[in-house]
Amino acid sequence: GYNLIIFFIISHLMSILGKLNPWNPSIPYEILSLNISSKLSTNSHAIKESSKDFGKIIQEILPAAVLYPSCVNDIIDLIQFSHDLSVPFHVAAKGHGHSIRGQAMAKNGVIVEMSSLNNNINNNENCGVRVSWDSGLGFYADVGGEQLWIDVLRSTLEYGLAPVSWTDYLYLTVGGTLSNAGISGQTFRY
Repeated sequence: GYNLIIFFIISHLMSILGKLNPWNPSIPYEILSLNISSKLSTNSHAIKESSKDFGKIIQEILPAAVLYPSCVNDIIDLIQFSHDLSVPFHVAAKGHGHSIRGQAMAKNGVIVEMSSLNNNINNNENCGVRVSWDSGLGFYADVGGEQLWIDVLRSTLEYGLAPVSWTDYLYLTVGGTLSNAGISGQTFRY
C-alpha cells in the first residue's frame, strides 16, 4: 500500500512538471545526459526570443530548445549528437538576429545563441578577435563568428589597422554576414 501511494504522488508530480515545461519529442531526451545539458533551455521565453526573424517576415517557427554555448566544443557536442541519430534534428546558429526568411531558425530543433560565446571570452580559447602577424600573410584577424563587425574594427584599430572591406552596418555578427555570403559595397575596389 505505502509504495503504491508514493508511486501515485511521484506520477502526479511528474505530470505537473511535464505540463509546466513539456519536452518536445523531436529531440531525444538523452541529450540531457550530455555535458551541454545545463546550457540547453526549453524555457518558453527563450524559445520565443530565439525564434524571431528580422523584419518578422517568418514567424512561429519554434525550436524545441536553445543552446547557450560557452565554447565551440559545446556546439560540436550538439552537432555530433544530432548527427549520430537515425533522424537528426535541425541545428541553426543565431547571432545578432538580422538573418531573414527563416535562415537562423530550426523548427523543432535547436537554436545556438552564438552571442553567449562572448560571455565566457576570457576563459574561452576559440572566441574573440585576435590580430596577428605572419611573414607570409602579413597582418590578419582571427575572428569568432559571434563577434560584431564593430568589435573587429575596434580590435584592429589598436594595431593601427582596419579591415579592407566590411559591411556597411557594423552591428552585425561576422558569422551571420558570412553565412549570407555577405560582402560590402566597398569590395569591388579590392
